[in-house]
Amino acid sequence: MKILVAVKRVLDYNVKARVNSEGTGIDLANVKMSMNPFDEIAVEEALRIKEAGKADEVIAVSMGVSQSQETIRTALAMGADRGILVETDAELQPLAVAKLLAAIAAREEPGLVIVGKQAIDDDSNQTGQMFAALMDWPQATFASSVEIDGEQMKISREVDGGMESLSMSLPALITTDLRLNEPRYAKLPNIMKAKKKPLDVMSPEDLEVDISSRLKTLKVEEPEQRKAGEIVGSVAELVDKLKNEAKVI
Repeated sequence: MKILVAVKRVLDYNVKARVNSEGTGIDLANVKMSMNPFDEIAVEEALRIKEAGKADEVIAVSMGVSQSQETIRTALAMGADRGILVETDAELQPLAVAKLLAAIAAREEPGLVIVGKQAIDDDSNQTGQMFAALMDWPQATFASSVEIDGEQMKISREVDGGMESLSMSLPALITTDLRLNEPRYAKLPNIMKAKKKPLDVMSPEDLEVDISSRLKTLKVEEPEQRKAGEIVGSVAELVDKLKNEAKVI
């Protein structure tokens, strides 16, 4: 069985996001970029499934600018077997990414597709669900544990009321939650080996996919700065400030 894992190049989570001078998005000039943390979890889960003998190949897929090859190489250094980059400078919205991923899945015929539940740059939480709908596959979102037995898969997922258990047949889609696993660090020898692993580059036109934007960002603004907190000396003073200054009681 093949496992397809989608990985996205995003602003590193340790870097403070700043709005660009045009107010159209986040300033990405001269800042550190890395793999989306939820996608790291997806890669780790795919590798664990392979190491358990339930899969033969793990393929890392990314869509975006040419620098996304670095993100794929990170997945290859973690242990993925090969990579595919759909290279484009266009802004890719979740539906376009889902269509591209579906086109690749139609070519590769994987038994399982794993994606992060959301990307930390746009927080859309849409790509996995859209992909499953396009492919007419069963899906398990926010997975916190995965068990595969032949052509069947059992998933535990987090919901507002607690945990939910699902059983479904393969092929299927999983989106990963934080508590699914802890991603491994790529060792230096594996980083060197990753440079020699195959990485195919194609375009949306090669896949015959329309990536036209359906949404337009009008303006991006930073949130207002919060006022500094204040230490009060007594409960009576706290109640007075809540009543007369904050006016919440």
